[in-house]
Amino acid sequence: MSTLAELRRKIDAIDERLLKLLNQRAKIVRQIGRLKADKQVQFHAPQREREIYDRLERLNKELGASFPQEGVALVFREIISASRALEAPLQVAYLGPPATFTHMACMQHFGLSTGYVPVGSIKEVFNEVERGRAQYGVVPIENSTEGVVNHTIDMFIDSSLKISGEVLQEVSHNLLSQKGKMEGIKRVYSHPHAIAQCRVWLEENLPGVPTREVYSTARAAELCKDDPTAAAIASELAARLYGLQVVKKRIEDNPNNFTRFLVIGQSSSQQGDRQSTLRSGHDKTSLMFSIKDRVGALYDMLRIFAEHGINLTKIESRPSKKKAWEYVFFVDLEGHTDDEAVGRALDALKGQCLFLKILGSYPAAKR
Repeated sequence: MSTLAELRRKIDAIDERLLKLLNQRAKIVRQIGRLKADKQVQFHAPQREREIYDRLERLNKELGASFPQEGVALVFREIISASRALEAPLQVAYLGPPATFTHMACMQHFGLSTGYVPVGSIKEVFNEVERGRAQYGVVPIENSTEGVVNHTIDMFIDSSLKISGEVLQEVSHNLLSQKGKMEGIKRVYSHPHAIAQCRVWLEENLPGVPTREVYSTARAAELCKDDPTAAAIASELAARLYGLQVVKKRIEDNPNNFTRFLVIGQSSSQQGDRQSTLRSGHDKTSLMFSIKDRVGALYDMLRIFAEHGINLTKIESRPSKKKAWEYVFFVDLEGHTDDEAVGRALDALKGQCLFLKILGSYPAAKR
C-alpha cells in the first residue's frame, strides 16, 4: 500500500499540473479579452458561463463523479471569476453593507474575484449602473415567503436597464448578538422582510421584545457591534464580519425560504425593441405591459401566450403612477425572445398593448 507521504506527493504533482493548466488558461483568456476589446464585444457573457457549467457537470458524471457533482460549478465559478478579472475589471453594485443576502447572491453569481460596490438602497443600485459606475447591479425581486419586492418592479418602469441573469439564494436567518445569549436582549434589528419571515419564532421566544426595522440585515448586525442589549436577524457571514455570536441558527418560520435576485446591466445588444443576452437553451424572459381599460383586456393578453404554448411563471400588477387606476403588469415567461414562439407572441401582444417593455431574456437559475 502507498504510504501517506507517497499519496501526498501524488496530490502535490496533480496540484502543480492544475496550476500550470490554469496559467495556460489565463493566457488564452487575455487573448480573448483583447479580441473582445477590438470588436467592442461585452466582456461578461452569462450564456457562455452557463454552457461551461452544464458541459463540465455532464462530463463529471461521465467520469464517474468521484469529485462531488455540486462542487463542479463552485470551483469553476471562481476560476471564471478570476479569469474575468484578467479581461476587464468588473464592478457590481448591491444593497449593502457587506454580508447582506444580496451580497451573498452577488458572490454566488459573479465569484469572489469581482469588485463589489455596496449602496444604501435599491434605487442607488440602479443609479450606479445607469451612470456607468458599475457594470452590473443585483437586486431582490421576490421571496418565497413574503412575495414580490414592489420597489424593484417600480424601478423598471422608467429605467433603461435590462435583466441579464437571475440568482436563487437560500435565505437562512440567524439571531446574532455580542454575547450569544438570549438573556438581556432588549431589541431586535433587521430588514422588514427578515422580521416578517421570523415573526412566529420571535413571538414564541422573545415575547414583548420590540423589533426595529433597518434597510438591510447587514446594517442590523452592524448596529449590534457596540450595543450588548441588541440582537440582529442576519446571516452567519454577517456574524463573522461584524464580530457577533450566533444566539440561534435558522429561526425563519418557513425552512424552504428562498429569495430570487435579478442581475441588471446596460443593454448588450439591440434587436428592435428586444434587448437580451444570447440564448443559453434554458432561458427566461421578463417584460412589462399596460392595457386598455376594458372588459376582458387582461384575459386577451394572457390568452396570446397560451395560444403560442408559452408558460408564464409570474405575473404581478403595479400602479402606473401616471394615471389613476391604470396598472402595469410584470410578467416572467419561459423562453427567449429569439425563440420563434416567443417572438410571435410578443408581436401579437404589442399590437394590443398601450405600452410594452422587454426587460430582457437571460439564463434561468437552476432550482
